Amino acid sequence: MLSSILLQATEAASSMGFAYGLAGVGAGLAAIGAGLGIGRIGGSAVEAIARQPEASNDIRANMILTAALVEGAAIIGLVTCMLVVFK
Repeated sequence: MLSSILLQATEAASSMGFAYGLAGVGAGLAAIGAGLGIGRIGGSAVEAIARQPEASNDIRANMILTAALVEGAAIIGLVTCMLVVFK
């Protein structure tokens, strides 16, 4: 039901203008999500290093790996939105 309403609204409006708007919203959400995720990773890593300073090298390595994975997911989201715009 909801999908048919959205489909009709998309057809009624200029579909490319609507797609550009949604692509912008999607890119913004991907960037915000990545920022929040990396912020939480960094904060948790600092807390963990404060609790166990002897494990700081392992914690730092895991933090960098996890931050890279989150950033990769954000880049995939941004590229998908750009494909909509430059289709």
